[in-house]
Amino acid sequence: MRIAFLGLGHMGLPMARNLQAAGHDVIAFDVMDAARAAATTAGLSLAESGPDAATDADVVITMFPAGKHVIEAYEGGLLAAARPGTLFIESSTIAVDEAQAAHALAIAAGHRNVDAPVSGGVVGAENATLAFMVGASDDDFAAALPLLEAMGKRIVHCGGPGLGQAAKVCNNMILAVSQIVVGEAFVLGERLGLSHDALYDVAANASGQCWALTTNCPVPGPVPTSPANRDYQPGFAGALMAKDLGLALQAIEQTSTDARMGRLAQEIYAVFAAGSGGGRDFSGIITDIRDGQV
Repeated sequence: MRIAFLGLGHMGLPMARNLQAAGHDVIAFDVMDAARAAATTAGLSLAESGPDAATDADVVITMFPAGKHVIEAYEGGLLAAARPGTLFIESSTIAVDEAQAAHALAIAAGHRNVDAPVSGGVVGAENATLAFMVGASDDDFAAALPLLEAMGKRIVHCGGPGLGQAAKVCNNMILAVSQIVVGEAFVLGERLGLSHDALYDVAANASGQCWALTTNCPVPGPVPTSPANRDYQPGFAGALMAKDLGLALQAIEQTSTDARMGRLAQEIYAVFAAGSGGGRDFSGIITDIRDGQV
């Protein structure tokens, strides 16, 4: 298939490479000079613009920083440039109502659209082991599935348009809350005289077991591959977690949900991202906990 891939950042570039490695004809574009240069080095063909990439594509995949960029691109010539019936796969993490608005724009322009945000970070993108949460009709999900399988390991059809983003928002709220409390537990353990290894050995094999502990352990040592062992280089940056929790807060308020832990996590990560944590892995929240900054 001929695929236009727009958005070649830390996630988008390896995703596009994996599609090309699977035998697809990928034409790529990014507004940033550095991203285009990296794509050229990686062996991808570049278009002059997003609409130029979409002109002869069977599928258009977008991986943008925020919902406003998706809407602007759709309204700014991307939908108009594509052939009727083109499948648009929107893999940015955006608000549920923005995903639904993008879907409506694509349908009105005579195209198909799915929202398919991802989880798994840069490592997952590079290794084609991402998880995709998909909001789409049954037919559009079936059409997108082979492409998603070239980039990911677990693909879940969450329901209709926008529900992929709904699943992503809920998942990341769980992750944020658990990462905070794991950090709090290790700081508490330190002050009680408990070694990191001892606490890890207990919690990782007891009821405290969770991904934030066993994969993203916030202290060096117990999990050698965790960001804590490389000075909290992301991974998944604190700024991105703060952004995703902002989307969660928006959904909480729109639905009048009593989600006190989600609200508190959003406040904590907003402070972390505004300070030293914006470019660090989100597990580095433990440093703010230890310093009494949250």
